[in-house]
Amino acid sequence: MLQHKMKQRLPKALLHTLLTAIGIVWIYPFIWMVASSLKTNSEYLTGGLTLLPAKLQFENYVRAWDTANFSTYFFNTVFVTLFTVALVILLCSLTGYALGRYRFRGRILFVSAVTATMFMPKGFTIIPIYSLINAIGLNNSLLGVVLAESGGAHVLFILLFMTHFRGLPKELEESAEMDGCGFIRTFVQIMLPLSKPIIATTAIMQFMWTWNSFLIPLVFTLGKENLRTLGVGMYQFVGEHSIDYTGMAAAASLSLLPIIAIFLLFQRYFVEGIAGSVKG
Repeated sequence: MLQHKMKQRLPKALLHTLLTAIGIVWIYPFIWMVASSLKTNSEYLTGGLTLLPAKLQFENYVRAWDTANFSTYFFNTVFVTLFTVALVILLCSLTGYALGRYRFRGRILFVSAVTATMFMPKGFTIIPIYSLINAIGLNNSLLGVVLAESGGAHVLFILLFMTHFRGLPKELEESAEMDGCGFIRTFVQIMLPLSKPIIATTAIMQFMWTWNSFLIPLVFTLGKENLRTLGVGMYQFVGEHSIDYTGMAAAASLSLLPIIAIFLLFQRYFVEGIAGSVKG
């Protein structure tokens, strides 16, 4: 009996050891970045993979706050990210609801066309997006950045919502119709509240993508430096002849704190959303 239990525990111990090793390798770059933010630039360049600095350089964070203009860029990033996440959730949930609950001619072709946009690099679409935003007079504005970030197919989120809504019982809509609910009321009051895990998944992933975005905020704020986001602000550490690596590492460490907080806050819904979509 004892030998049998040992044989059962051994594979689990090996699996846990393997997963722990993979986890350490996976998280090491983040730990190295935080450690580098406390070094001097000379230690950064010559220290290799060494984590511990000779002396903690907390002034790197002060310099990062001043050089990256965090007080202004942080507000811009929060504004762009929150409104982008809200728009993406609204558009993707409506699209996913229509595709998941209704059958119409050309539906499969439409889903295929939307899915195909997943393989299109974002750099290829930046010119028509810029032309459109510029035509409506929103270039060099935070609203223009929001519209540019929230535009596009967002295929993954649409498919998540579509799969979720398709798995809900048809009786929900039938009972809503008997109560006199139309399309919008049924969606807002009945269907959307049942989609909290998918909404959380979409919010977390889009929050991370928008918060770290570089190309679109750079292109749409070229004329107004005070409208830049943190991702673009990191470029302030790149000089003509030198790069402030430790200042950049400190700024990156600061900018990652909101992402970590959001993920820890909504991780339960994120896991439920992914698990539900796979099951569906």
